[in-house]
Amino acid sequence: MPATLPDGDPVPADGALPTSAHEGLGTRPFAFYIHVPFCVTRCGYCDFNTYTATELGPGASRDSYADTAIAEVRLARRVLGDVDLPVETVFVGGGTPTLLPPDDLGRVLAAVNAEFGLAPGAEVTTEANPESVDEPYLGKLREAGFTRVSYGMQSAREHVLAVLERTHTPGRVPQIVDWTRRAGFEHINLDLIYGTPGETDDDWRASLEAALEAEPDHVSAYALIVEEGTRLAAQVRRGELTPPDDDAMADRYLIADELLGAHGLRWYEISNWATGPTAACRHNVLYWTGADWWGIGPGAHSHVGGTRWWNVKHPAAYAARLAEGTTPAHAREVLDAEDRRIERIMLELRLADGCPVGLLDEASVRRAIADGLVEAGPYEDGRAVLTLRGRLLADAVVRDLT
Repeated sequence: MPATLPDGDPVPADGALPTSAHEGLGTRPFAFYIHVPFCVTRCGYCDFNTYTATELGPGASRDSYADTAIAEVRLARRVLGDVDLPVETVFVGGGTPTLLPPDDLGRVLAAVNAEFGLAPGAEVTTEANPESVDEPYLGKLREAGFTRVSYGMQSAREHVLAVLERTHTPGRVPQIVDWTRRAGFEHINLDLIYGTPGETDDDWRASLEAALEAEPDHVSAYALIVEEGTRLAAQVRRGELTPPDDDAMADRYLIADELLGAHGLRWYEISNWATGPTAACRHNVLYWTGADWWGIGPGAHSHVGGTRWWNVKHPAAYAARLAEGTTPAHAREVLDAEDRRIERIMLELRLADGCPVGLLDEASVRRAIADGLVEAGPYEDGRAVLTLRGRLLADAVVRDLT
């Protein structure tokens, strides 16, 4: 696959961070993201950094991937020094992480614990496809220390799944959720996608109702984005599929917010609903509130103390760098104060808790309030929170407020 990583400044071979990144290290929450870049097939809408067996080529293997990831965990410990950094959350994403044996995922988690220590009550999530796990697999994950599973349900309608090129059957999801609970997991997320070509409002309601019948404590609902370079984009370009309509997307979001709210799930981030604070994805909340995290794996991004870097994209190049004892980082950037202010606004405004009003342009805030897009407390110490209408126009509102 061609590299599409952004340009940036070079990274020293040993991965050393600038002095500014070490300032305050240990005073902010710390997390790990672990990317597993393997899939059985590539879904038509997906532009994630993932590889099927035929795309891997020489120098990369599922069998050795856990050991390679563990090598980067150990690199992280060397780079960050001996500062006490208890890990608040670990999120294993992909790809399809559960294509790896549960023992391999457990070994990577054990390495994080050995090098850094998991904080008491740490949240440990893995993504999974409904067809990629069974009850014994889930039991082993729970024994290894995982506390949360996020399933890519996407839709309950077979014709919608067919357009997305998803391989699971709709009826699999309730069974998987039941197995997950029986394995001892308290926290379960179902990912849904709305706006797929050919999907109707009734299809979307049916998907939401099917998800709610399984009684997860968390639901994520994302608008379909037609990404350049995907098979879906080619089908839209050729006129074989109709692109998503903005008005229909807004209607689907309103349907989601109404149905999920009626079943006791409240929004805490624009695309995420949970039964309460303990059910929210703590890992993602750390992203949105400026924590530090180290991204393990090819193409993974990291952020520590205002320095952001990203790894080489291909698994073979990633493995080769670590085998040589050098950082797999491709490039990095150091954010200045204004970059960090804008990024904080962009992320925190997505949250139900909102963003400090003092970070924003006062005239823009007052205009957004008058337009019914934002609710805000006193300018000096209040917080700006998007209204429901503001959530529908979030990107435009954020641009105006920054």
